[in-house]
Amino acid sequence: MDEFYLGTDAPNWLATVPAPLFVSRRRLARRKSQPVAVTNWALDSGGFTEIHKYGGWALSADEYAAEVDRYAAEVGGMDWCAPQDWMCESSALAATGLTVAEHQKRTTRNFLELRQLLGALVIPVVQGWSTDDYRRHRDAYEAAGVDLEEEYRVGVGSICRRNADADIGEVLVALYPLRVHAFGVKGSALVRYQDYTASADSMAWSATARMSRVKLSACTHRGSTCAHCPRYAQQWRDRLLRQVDQPRLFDAG
Repeated sequence: MDEFYLGTDAPNWLATVPAPLFVSRRRLARRKSQPVAVTNWALDSGGFTEIHKYGGWALSADEYAAEVDRYAAEVGGMDWCAPQDWMCESSALAATGLTVAEHQKRTTRNFLELRQLLGALVIPVVQGWSTDDYRRHRDAYEAAGVDLEEEYRVGVGSICRRNADADIGEVLVALYPLRVHAFGVKGSALVRYQDYTASADSMAWSATARMSRVKLSACTHRGSTCAHCPRYAQQWRDRLLRQVDQPRLFDAG
């Protein structure tokens, strides 16, 4: 099922919020017990923090797969999970001291390991910085025997912190007709390049509420804004989807 996932840093939303959610493994790992999902959701590996904090992955593929299996069983409703990918922003390269090509190689290798352990629950992710980087990584998957056009979903990494919609769009167009998931894509880019995106996630609602100092009149929660508010998050998602040609977004490719 193709979706727009609402990003959240509060795993307890899984038990209360009906909208599809995007939740980080790092957040779930802090909990002694897991919520039972009332919605479908996808698992973010937390790779950005792992790479920047440790200069690499502290978990082995076996350890990561065991966590994913546990969350899938205890929480329920998991659509898919991201692999332990290696993003290619300049800050990530500085944290590891490695090249884009090496990050791509490690991303591909980890996906192949996890596909053996988790099956189709884990999706491949293409990484890069320039558009040609993404094309080369797509070709590397093909060389490894992975037909990305046959995949239910293909994640596109290292795009969420780009400021220019045109840069994001160039990557998405280059990867078409893959059924891509755009990690953390800006709302304006999603609307503009909806025909090239099968699914996406975003937590931009939180920054919007914080920077605009929004607090809904119906809200009685603590804090001066709705930066952590499920009511505001769902209203933000509804407004975004009204801007998106939903049938074309969810049927692209």
